[in-house]
Amino acid sequence: MEIDRGPVIVIVDALAVAALVFLLVRRRAWRWALAAAAAAVGVAVAVLIWFVSVRVSNVFGMSPGRVAYLWLAAVCAGIGLAGANLWKASALRRSIAAASVLVFLAAGVLGINASFGLNRTLGSLFGISSLGPIALAGPPAAGGRPARPLWQSWAAPPDLPATGKVGSQVLPSPLSGFSSRPAGIYLPPAALVPNAPALPLVILLMGQPGNPDPEYIAATLDRLAGQHGGLAPIVIVADQLGTPNVDPLCLDTARYGNVETFLTRDVVNWARTNLNIIPDHRYWTIAGFSNGGQCAISLAAKHPDLWSNVVDISGEEYPGAENPAATLKDVFGGDQAAYDAQKPVNLLAGHRFPGTPAVFTVGSNDPGYIPGQRLLARAAQDAGMAVTYWESPNGGHVLPALTDGLDKAFEVLYPRLGLAPPAR
Repeated sequence: MEIDRGPVIVIVDALAVAALVFLLVRRRAWRWALAAAAAAVGVAVAVLIWFVSVRVSNVFGMSPGRVAYLWLAAVCAGIGLAGANLWKASALRRSIAAASVLVFLAAGVLGINASFGLNRTLGSLFGISSLGPIALAGPPAAGGRPARPLWQSWAAPPDLPATGKVGSQVLPSPLSGFSSRPAGIYLPPAALVPNAPALPLVILLMGQPGNPDPEYIAATLDRLAGQHGGLAPIVIVADQLGTPNVDPLCLDTARYGNVETFLTRDVVNWARTNLNIIPDHRYWTIAGFSNGGQCAISLAAKHPDLWSNVVDISGEEYPGAENPAATLKDVFGGDQAAYDAQKPVNLLAGHRFPGTPAVFTVGSNDPGYIPGQRLLARAAQDAGMAVTYWESPNGGHVLPALTDGLDKAFEVLYPRLGLAPPAR
């Protein structure tokens, strides 16, 4: 059941409005004034929470946005109003006031979630995947680079499905020992027919907190596949977090485990063995959003033997950029040189990646991430990558930034991956 639109959010918001009206209407004017004063205090508390968490502690690593602030203020005001109704009131009014607190909290959580747009279901909001296991297309292909690009050699059969399939898959970690959540898998229409062609591989990493949800990239690739005879990459949305609220930095560390080994060896080995992908790494892409964007450009710089294409959507400038002091202390033991060595701008410096396509996108109204994306795009270009930099109009750091970024990235990469004719 969707929670970012439709009946659930409408019903909860309606209950919140009804509760607000009930709590405001009291017989004595002075009691109403007291309730209004309590609500004002609630708004003041919201402002204080915003100032400390966002401006002082930077707990989100970004500005959550105006809509989130308004919801926070509204929830705090509602809770303050409910608290005022507990004083010298009937048992019924006290009961409704107590229940209203839960309604206000639910409305706030759903409203803020809808403003971000990244969790469509209740399970997704709590990090629980609703996708069932997917039947994999195989066997894996043999050989190397295709003799001719797929857009020239592939003829879509009459029974080609209109869309691809998404599902989940538990990925083993024999080399890293990293405990990940089930990966999301996307198989395009061309992978679902008999005698399917070997297809390009994309490994996508989502943000933090976030879920390895394949539905967003599936929407982009289904649209493009519809324009190109069902052709699209096979996608693994791997989990680089393990736990949604922990950032392991896509590194091998004593504190968080061997995430880099998991992504570059365990996930890659599983893909080679289980997916009908083109073995030639020229057709392999590492992509990411936000936290995953930083991971993508870092992994591309460190492992050019694996990744010949990279997509960084609204990525962090470097690992732990949301809290560098704690990252330096907790992960690198205070060794600034070791920390600096893992920053993408330094990984790119002094190395050459001739012709490697690198797509950097960011919301045009995402000031916390624009400077870092511009810096990394310049560093990638200086390192010889074929850089595309693009700002999504008013994409923020929420769903439009992700979906617009995916659209732009694969518009650029489709010809490179042999899925469309070269751009004229």
